[in-house]
Amino acid sequence: MPTRNKIRTAILGRRRPVVTDRDLSRLRAAITAFFFLDGFVFAGWVARIPAIKDRTSASEGALGLALLGVSAGGTATMMATGRLCRRFGNHPTTVAAGALLAASVALPPLTHSALALGLVLLVFGTGFGALNVAMNSAAVDLIAALRRPVMPGFHAAFSLGGMAGAGLGGLIADHLSPTRHLSLLALFGLLLAAVAGRTLISLPAPVPPGGPGSAAEPGAGTSPGGARPDGARWLVAVFGLIALCTAYGEGAMADWAALHLHQDLDASAGLAAAGYSVFALMMAVGRLSGTVLLERLGQTSTLIAGGVTAAAGMLLGSLAPTIWLALLGFAVTGLGLANLFPVAIARAGALTGPGGVAAASTLGYCGMLLGPPTIGFLADWYSLPTALTTVAALAAVSAVVTYGTRNAART
Repeated sequence: MPTRNKIRTAILGRRRPVVTDRDLSRLRAAITAFFFLDGFVFAGWVARIPAIKDRTSASEGALGLALLGVSAGGTATMMATGRLCRRFGNHPTTVAAGALLAASVALPPLTHSALALGLVLLVFGTGFGALNVAMNSAAVDLIAALRRPVMPGFHAAFSLGGMAGAGLGGLIADHLSPTRHLSLLALFGLLLAAVAGRTLISLPAPVPPGGPGSAAEPGAGTSPGGARPDGARWLVAVFGLIALCTAYGEGAMADWAALHLHQDLDASAGLAAAGYSVFALMMAVGRLSGTVLLERLGQTSTLIAGGVTAAAGMLLGSLAPTIWLALLGFAVTGLGLANLFPVAIARAGALTGPGGVAAASTLGYCGMLLGPPTIGFLADWYSLPTALTTVAALAAVSAVVTYGTRNAART
């Protein structure tokens, strides 16, 4: 009898704590807060790029190389973050990465050269990349437990954060120095990370009904339990390529939209910052409706329609002769790109867990890695509007890739 009790105790001791519906709601709110934090902090930095460019006296090409630091730091960190998530858990890793991102946003305005800017952006990119893998992995766990394709809702919080950060940046760009603005942003980000992180660390990661790995998103594809490892890896690569095309566009809008409006169309600093704000707003609108679209249209139709819409919107945004037509193009681009990245990352995570999220995110942020220098050099050789048309080209590629793999990733 004592032996039987010991065995029973050992088995029970290894069981995961029960996560109630209330716990799931609290987890959803906390994870949503980190997505908002990510977008808000990143957009706050983006809104001050023109001012920091002037401070460093960098050309478009030099600025593109400096901005490469964000993508390089993020991409280099993502695979390692997947391992950290498996070692320490998605929740603690999310909190640590969120704190690093918030603290490092205060560094760029302290630099006075393109080289120094690139070095501090490596640190900022490390926090950005780590947070994206960790919070998306946490979201994948929660999605599996909820059994609904709600990943677009989390990314809507990122877009709303981006809209708020860019909007606030536009309002105060002419009244507050970049140093004061980004220092206050860092303090706010650390406070939000502490509040949301307390909830996230206090609750265990949920287990989907039937056990880990048993449930994928409804309407998101075939069950990962039935996929062969080689097939799963191939699909992760496909979704990573779609994420790459999307991240290239998001990065281009973040890094170059304000400069295009200000430099090519003579917009004021405040109105130029509104370019990314409009883009982020329409991404939020698209993502808030993303769950309904996925449930009604399915993954393939949603991705194809998004790629085609983004391609058309970016052609208008980059080549329009007036500020208002360019803003309209940016809005359409945001609507088209809205659900491409969330769906791609969610499917990769459903297939192979944090490793899939890390792999697809790494491929995705290669788009951000390639975007800044590519657009910067093309702007030097031709013009910034011409360089921005590459966003439309890659959005079209994502639609073609989705259509070509529709049978393998059928919903």
